[in-house]
Amino acid sequence: MNSPHGAAASVAWRALARNLIAGARLASFLPVRAFDFRISVGHYAALVAAGLAFWFAGGFARNGLSGSFDFGAFTAALAEVPLALGACYLAARLLRNPQLTLAFAVLFAATDPFFEIVGVCLQFAAESGAAAPYAGVATGVLVAWSFAVVARTQFVLTGWRGRVSVQVFGIFVALLLVLVVLFPRNDLWSAQEEEADVVSPATSVVDEEVFHAQGRLLDEQLAALRPQRPRVDDLYFVGVAADAGQDTFLKELESIRRLLEGRFDTLGRSITLVNNPDTLTQFPIASVSNLRAALAHLGKALDADNDIVLLHIATHGGSDHRLVFDLPPLDLAQLTPVALARMLADSGIKWKVIVISACFSGGFIEPLKDANTLVITAADATHSSFGCDYDSDYTWFSQAFYDQALRETYSFTDAF
Repeated sequence: MNSPHGAAASVAWRALARNLIAGARLASFLPVRAFDFRISVGHYAALVAAGLAFWFAGGFARNGLSGSFDFGAFTAALAEVPLALGACYLAARLLRNPQLTLAFAVLFAATDPFFEIVGVCLQFAAESGAAAPYAGVATGVLVAWSFAVVARTQFVLTGWRGRVSVQVFGIFVALLLVLVVLFPRNDLWSAQEEEADVVSPATSVVDEEVFHAQGRLLDEQLAALRPQRPRVDDLYFVGVAADAGQDTFLKELESIRRLLEGRFDTLGRSITLVNNPDTLTQFPIASVSNLRAALAHLGKALDADNDIVLLHIATHGGSDHRLVFDLPPLDLAQLTPVALARMLADSGIKWKVIVISACFSGGFIEPLKDANTLVITAADATHSSFGCDYDSDYTWFSQAFYDQALRETYSFTDAF
């Protein structure tokens, strides 16, 4: 004979299975009745435990053995229980039937495992690749589905009662929003954060090898320039990212170089000067002397009557019209309008497009302008420019000029 405890456990398991099956039918809009559920405090507690178990299993399926138990997520899950019961109590009060408090709680808890299974399936489908573009749509559909199940739960328990049903639905919608915003659901079994890689000391320009490599890097870039082509109006690009304090200027320079290589045939005709700790062994530094040497080399290599040089400088600028050339711990000379005008004149380059993306860059216009030079600046002489955020790929001006306008036209003036 079975012991009383064994018989009671068997009854509890059958009741739990019945509630889970009824909850799956409720959530999947299959025929189901209120009498298909077993409603009591004990049955509700069993469903909460089953929901946690399915939640844990879903996290394990997503993260595998390398995961770990998230006690913070578990605490948040327990905090959801009184919130849900409170919302069910308010709904029962509106419907003037206190017994509906536990009924609502049981029916909602019975649908949780079903949604957990669906969520795991959607994630695996998104990670498979083919369904990845539709992941956002699937998430939206799942949220809408949840609201629809709330409405169906009300109808199964209470039918349609006009304005009161709308008010009750509003309570449960508010509950869902609170749970999503205040208690976002993390996996109970979550992926362990990878230990951060040991950060090696940043490369410094004063390191002996780096310091001595700088002259070689500039020579290699200049030597790698393609020969001038007779009867072809070639465009040469000189890009300068002068401030090492932000990656924005480096990212901007790389993006512009790729654009010009694709649309203006500057591949093999580009010189890049960069101040950035991460590129000290890749590019020559952006200094006034390196810029002067690069322009002087171009003046001798190109066809002065036909070829054009596009010089782009991205950095910070001051109201004194000095462009910041900064690479600690070096004490670099700053670039003034007069100094840039002098090195351009000395280079022998005739046809020039000068683009300066910096605050107060309009102060360079008067010293640089002549009949053969197009000067484009991100600001006038008395105002700041904008958009050099630390995490951006362009300043606002350069994004508008290069990434948008110059993708639609080959005219620098029309793009400006």
